[in-house]
Amino acid sequence: MTIRVLIVDDQMMVREGFSVLLNAMEGIEVVGEAVDGRQAIAQVAALRPDVVLMDIRMPEMNGLEATRHIVAADSEAKVLVLTTFDLDEYVYQALRAGASGFLLKDASARQLAEGVRVVAAGEALLAPSVTKRLIVEFSKLSEVSRVADPSGVGELTERETEVLVLIAQGLANAEIADRLLVAESTIKTHVSRILVKLGLRDRTQAAVYAYETRLVTPA
Repeated sequence: MTIRVLIVDDQMMVREGFSVLLNAMEGIEVVGEAVDGRQAIAQVAALRPDVVLMDIRMPEMNGLEATRHIVAADSEAKVLVLTTFDLDEYVYQALRAGASGFLLKDASARQLAEGVRVVAAGEALLAPSVTKRLIVEFSKLSEVSRVADPSGVGELTERETEVLVLIAQGLANAEIADRLLVAESTIKTHVSRILVKLGLRDRTQAAVYAYETRLVTPA
C-alpha cells in the first residue's frame, strides 16, 4: 500500500525538496503540505496521511504543540519530527508528546524514505545512528525525564519487561526475537500487550517510558 505523507515546514524550499525526493520513491506519495502547526492539524484531519513530517520551529504554532494536538485527536497519522540539530532541545519533548521519532534535515533521500517507511510500520525507533543516543542524552538533561509513573512496570510480566528494555535499546522485533530465541510473532504479541498495559501509543513512547522510569538507565 502507498504511504501517504504530509510535509510541514515553514520554508518552501524544504517542503518542495522533500516532496520531490519522496514522490520519487516507490510506495510513497506526498498528499499535502502545511506551513505551520495550525495548518498541519487541519491538513491531518482533511487528508488523513499515514506519516507527518513535522518541523519543530515554526511561526503561529510550533511542531511540538501541533504534535500534541494530532496525538490527542487519536489520529492514525504517525509524526516524524524534522530537526536541524541532532541535540535540539525540543526533540525529547516531541517524543514525549507522541511523535514516533525524528530525522535530521540533512538526511539523505534513502534515509528519509526509510524513516517514513519505518514510522508508517510502527516497527522501530528512527534515525538508527543517533536516536538511541539522543534519547539517552535527553533522559539525562530534561527536567521532565523523571515524571513518568513507574507503577505500570509492575503490571508487566518478566518477559514483557525484558522486551521493553530491548525496545528502549533500539532493537526491532526481529532483533529481539533473535536475542530471546523466540518467534518474531511472539515478540509482536508482547509489544502489543506492553503498549496496552502501559497505555502507550507506540514503540517510541515505550522507549521513552523505559528511560523516564529508569527501567533503562543511560550508560
